[in-house]
Amino acid sequence: MNREETLFNKEGPIAYIIINREKALNALNSNMMMRLEQIFSELEQDDQVIVVVITGAGNKAFIAGADVKEIKEAGNKRSELIAKGQAILSKIRESSKVVIAAVNGYALGGGCELAMACDIRIASENARFGFPEVKLGLMAGYGGTQLLPRLIGTGRAKYVMFSGEMITAHEAYQFGLVEKVCGSESLMEEVNTLAGKISTNGPFALKACKGAINRGMDVSLDKALRVELEEYDKVARSKDAEEGIAAFLEKRTPAFRGR
Repeated sequence: MNREETLFNKEGPIAYIIINREKALNALNSNMMMRLEQIFSELEQDDQVIVVVITGAGNKAFIAGADVKEIKEAGNKRSELIAKGQAILSKIRESSKVVIAAVNGYALGGGCELAMACDIRIASENARFGFPEVKLGLMAGYGGTQLLPRLIGTGRAKYVMFSGEMITAHEAYQFGLVEKVCGSESLMEEVNTLAGKISTNGPFALKACKGAINRGMDVSLDKALRVELEEYDKVARSKDAEEGIAAFLEKRTPAFRGR
């Protein structure tokens, strides 16, 4: 496994993943996908990391899509290749960590799907989003046809996917695909500030919030409210809750332990 194509480092409670294939506009290949799967498996066992930031090397591309040459070479096994990628992005989406995409250029096809698998998307002004697969006679397969309409609505999702054209960062913000747009030079500063704020909050509570939101999205409101109550009950009984309440009353900074 070539680890140089997917860089990983930790700085306290924040982990950074850099898709490092700049000459190929950070296009995803099987090696990189396997590395992402490995990283997120390891992170599930790491109680110290609370937030994960994913970005692309350079300033031209976050991820410009999947490696088209690799898809061509897969031949009759293309569906198997795509199914594996879908499973890996589902692993990221279901991670107990808060995952932030710092989108610094092209986020196309599989790159946009990876961004959508993250919890929060912050984009630089030069970011461009889209699903050009239809121009190749293909379609999104890493979850894009399901995740995009859930984020921006059915009509807009069809507009983006059927046209195969790119949309700007500001259009993506208006559609609800990204949460914030900032200058290219300040992207990582904005992301680091947000990651730092999130990382000071109770990790047990963050995990429960994410679980409640994700689980509740695909069920009725009545069932979703029961999901929320289940997660709240876990949080209410946690040591972090006791510590947070005590710290508030004692006017001190809480020392959360994620349990």
